[in-house]
Amino acid sequence: MKRSKKLLALVLSAAMIAATAAGCSTGAATSTAESKAAESAAPAQSSNKQLVIGLSMNTQTNPFFVSVKEGAQKGADELGAKLVVTDAQNDASTQMKDVENLITQKPDLIIIDPADSDAIVSAIQEANDAKIPVITIDRAAKGGEVVSHMGFNAIKAGGLEGQFIADTLKGKGNVVEIQGIMGTNVAQDRSKGFNDVIAKYPDIKKVATQSADFDRAKAMKVMENILQANKDIQAVYAANDEMALGCLEAIEAAGRTKDIVLVGNDCLDDTMKAIKEDKMKATINEPPYFLGKNAVQTAVKYLKGEKVEKSVILESTLVTKENVDSVKTRD
Repeated sequence: MKRSKKLLALVLSAAMIAATAAGCSTGAATSTAESKAAESAAPAQSSNKQLVIGLSMNTQTNPFFVSVKEGAQKGADELGAKLVVTDAQNDASTQMKDVENLITQKPDLIIIDPADSDAIVSAIQEANDAKIPVITIDRAAKGGEVVSHMGFNAIKAGGLEGQFIADTLKGKGNVVEIQGIMGTNVAQDRSKGFNDVIAKYPDIKKVATQSADFDRAKAMKVMENILQANKDIQAVYAANDEMALGCLEAIEAAGRTKDIVLVGNDCLDDTMKAIKEDKMKATINEPPYFLGKNAVQTAVKYLKGEKVEKSVILESTLVTKENVDSVKTRD
């Protein structure tokens, strides 16, 4: 009997991997790489009822999250579900109200991309009390009950970029770290992954570390100040592509594009263009479009009474000029 249960668990895990990979059939490297054995399942909904899914986004001014919404909408359209989208404008209290408003509309499920990993807990608990299932994406919540969390291994992503910089500089040079919103687990983990790798190279010195809140305009101003204070910089690591693109504007204005190895994270279209033009050296393939699409696919699967993984970690891979033409970010 124990052997039969183990075989069943392996079959269900393989099915989840196949379902996620199917959402990325265009070739984007977002297949399921890791997942926990725990699963969730809900009573099946009536087949004649249109499913209504709330999508609480932390912002819609950042291109990454715009792509998440576009992927979610595409997934909903393909599956015949209705998607109700809110925009918290990067404000945790606004997102709390957004979720409360969604709860009053009694959707079948709410997908949340938290603005803050701690502050979102009370909103999730309100949904729990209302018996509305919750899925979190990208940034994990530090409490409340979710049926599934879907995201990326942020420590691995930061580590990949750190290793790329260390290898490119041949283990020696001055580097800058531009951090994201440090109230989120993504920003914390990307920073940890980057610094864990850089710490292995005693001849690489961090000359500046500053947060720009995942924002392009803030990153440009931060980078302008860092460039004025540091004439000897060989590499800049930005924790997302938006900040990397802001840094690029400052670096280009200072005429130092050829002197600085600039890397980001997320695989935005503008970043891909910058890599092809040799203005940026690398990013991490974590296409937001497929994150949103897979989240809705998982929501519908759960609402139809199928089991879903409690934690789905999508693949992260390095993108450079050598492979940028083979990477697709949407279907």
